Amino acid sequence: MKKNIENTTGLKASQIRELENLYLYRTPPEMLISESQLEALAAISYDIRRQVAVLINRDGKTVYVIVGDSQGIVIPETPGYRARPGQLKGLRCIHTHLNREPLSKDDLTDLALLRLDFMAGVTITEDGCADRIYPAHILPADDGEPYEVMVPLSINSLSIDCTGMILDLESELARNNPLHKAAAGEEKALLIHVCTETKADTGISPRASLDELEELCRTSNIQVIGTAIQKRKMIDPKFVVGRGKLSDLTIHAIQKYATMMIFDTELTPAQIRSITDFVEMKVIDRTQLILDIFARRAKSREGKLQVELAQLKYLMPRLITKNTAMSRLTGGIGGRGPGETKLEINRRRVREKITLLGKEIEQIRKQRNQQRAKRNRKQVPVISIVGYTNAGKSTLLNTLTKSKITAEDKLFATLDPSSRRLKFPRDIEVIITDTVGFIQNLPDELMEAFHATLEELEDADILLHVVDISNPRYDQQMKSVDKIIEKLKLDAIPVIYVFNKQDKIDISTFDNPWLLNQGILISATNQETLKPLVSRLEEMLINAIV
Repeated sequence: MKKNIENTTGLKASQIRELENLYLYRTPPEMLISESQLEALAAISYDIRRQVAVLINRDGKTVYVIVGDSQGIVIPETPGYRARPGQLKGLRCIHTHLNREPLSKDDLTDLALLRLDFMAGVTITEDGCADRIYPAHILPADDGEPYEVMVPLSINSLSIDCTGMILDLESELARNNPLHKAAAGEEKALLIHVCTETKADTGISPRASLDELEELCRTSNIQVIGTAIQKRKMIDPKFVVGRGKLSDLTIHAIQKYATMMIFDTELTPAQIRSITDFVEMKVIDRTQLILDIFARRAKSREGKLQVELAQLKYLMPRLITKNTAMSRLTGGIGGRGPGETKLEINRRRVREKITLLGKEIEQIRKQRNQQRAKRNRKQVPVISIVGYTNAGKSTLLNTLTKSKITAEDKLFATLDPSSRRLKFPRDIEVIITDTVGFIQNLPDELMEAFHATLEELEDADILLHVVDISNPRYDQQMKSVDKIIEKLKLDAIPVIYVFNKQDKIDISTFDNPWLLNQGILISATNQETLKPLVSRLEEMLINAIV
């Protein structure tokens, strides 16, 4: 039976048969590779003047034969062999070196990235025989080099108790791995920010952007094990940070037992595929993290529909799979032509679901229009609370109306809009609404999906722009919300700036005292501090009525 061999272009039929014969050998559990297979490996490599590798599993069976060039090999994807946290891949790579050199930096990087059981380089004598074997294995340490190069072996010393060494290594990896002590389902992430502009160009420092990404991770119960910032002239179109930097970051993530990488930018479908193929761990971007938070936080049917629509629109261009089974033809009996591929069927189903969700959300929009029309007939003023996520909007609504809406010190703790009635001292009744919090670079998918909710703001008589004045990034957050208000064409509605959490700052040393005079200082948890705000709102509404 013919066996699959990577890269046989230019080889003779007899040479390909010799390569296929490498699949016939079995390696005893205690040996790195059997002597007979090692000799056959060296002989064929010497004959074709290319590096040749075999991947051997823990049963001693050769599962891959790879042909490289004179300088190196490329290890292919290995379905069925995946390194879980605290474990190795279950494959060892034994490959030849034509220039009698030890393991290269690329060899050791592959060992660390792919979490191989062993990586070994075999030098070849001038007459085509195996000479020295240079093995290396993973190190469980959290710092320093993630691998150890062992003492070179001769062809007569291949029995090194491989199985025992692998089990000992995995035992130590599992002991050092915090995941085996952590709660089930807990994710650990390395955060990566790539910048091509200075802070002066964007108004946002890379560190501030990463700090916000960390807060998003905390909301999503993801433990951050480290962060990385890279400045580049331009984003790498394939790996974002470049192949070499990605290798270093991946090794660091593996050493810290990370289960995922999160990029502080929106990745293209091609970038996601390239990076996940390279690092063999979960890779998501900032948009996907925000969508995941929204999916967890949505409680109402309306909110769930809107989030699902946003997720499907984000997924649509990224709907591709590495599984070759997905591209099999599925023409039915009596059908002409090849029919649709499985991938196309999936895409069509997603498009159909998007259309269905769009219709349901449109129905919700009509119901909201009817509710607004009813309110308008009764001439009940509407005050809408807007602001950056976690600025204290829900807490303010709770204190003003004595409500018990969920409010937590997390980003997007409250997702579904809430409305409450409030009667002012002069017997003026209003409706106060709390909308979803904003964030810088709010994904377009969310803006579009939540259009039905954000339409509520169009009928507002007054916008309360709540600002967390204790946040070091309050200025950038204010500008982000103002941009979104302008994008929604709501900038004609009167706005009152409400500077929340005054109890957490020292007004005498505040860096921008002029700003505080442009709004009202409050502490949303303290009813007494809200009196100036209530008076200001009442005065504006009376003037509007007159």
